[in-house]
Amino acid sequence: MVAKSRGRRAKTAREEDPVTRKRGEAGKAVCARLRVLRVQKNFSQGDVEGKTGLLRCYISRVENGHTIPSVETLEKFAGALGVPLYQLFYEGDKPPAALHLEIPASLEALAAAEGKTGLDARFLLKIKKLVGKIPAADRDVLLTLAQKLAYR
Repeated sequence: MVAKSRGRRAKTAREEDPVTRKRGEAGKAVCARLRVLRVQKNFSQGDVEGKTGLLRCYISRVENGHTIPSVETLEKFAGALGVPLYQLFYEGDKPPAALHLEIPASLEALAAAEGKTGLDARFLLKIKKLVGKIPAADRDVLLTLAQKLAYR
């Protein structure tokens, strides 16, 4: 006879991962924010369905946190609700202040850094040096090939 388990099921490694848990919480916060904004605008889920083309059952799943929408879908929601996209992530009246990030002076300056950033910069410097030695016609062929590969 098989013993029945009592209580809650065991959590998977994915559920116990703090990064995954934090992403899930952030996604659910956005979903809850969608509902708050919809209710503030006095829109029904049917109204949002008509403006976005998304199914009402999908809208319900998103608002209840069962489905996390893509950025493209969030843009549809923002358009239907008449709010800028940032308001789905941020509750203030004004956009959040922009971050002031320092831009390194050059690729050479980045190459002096340690870790992956420095390693990547040194690799790019090698490529820059080698590409400079390629004749112009061959360089154009190489760049065309790279563009075609990038669009795949």
